[in-house]
Amino acid sequence: MNLVNLELVGWIFSVGSGIALALGAWFIVTLHYGGIGTRKPLLKRIFEDAILFGIWSLGLAGGVGVLLGKAWSRPVLELFCWTLMILLLMSCWSRLRLAPRPRAILGLSMLLFVTPIFALCIATILTLRSEVALRLLAG
Repeated sequence: MNLVNLELVGWIFSVGSGIALALGAWFIVTLHYGGIGTRKPLLKRIFEDAILFGIWSLGLAGGVGVLLGKAWSRPVLELFCWTLMILLLMSCWSRLRLAPRPRAILGLSMLLFVTPIFALCIATILTLRSEVALRLLAG
């Protein structure tokens, strides 16, 4: 069952991950040159930022691999989708726990943000596991 066109999947994840990487780099450079007060928190978060850059690089590599028809792109992009969904759940849970009551509006806004991303990731995973993807991305 091919839910999403493979070429569309490749473009969505390539462009989306590329934008996320560019924005992340821009934020880090801006904070670095923002002054002495911004450098200390930036140094404390360097490990987390490096991990996030690695995760978004997985998405970029997987998307480009799908566009090029490489066999390794299937597991890479699936790993990225699972990681993205888990990180979104953890981030939403953490933010909801720390928010003051009432949390209904915040929960609803998070649900509206997360639902399309989860739907895209699940559709991508199912598409990557389809017979069509197995044939097209065989090597």
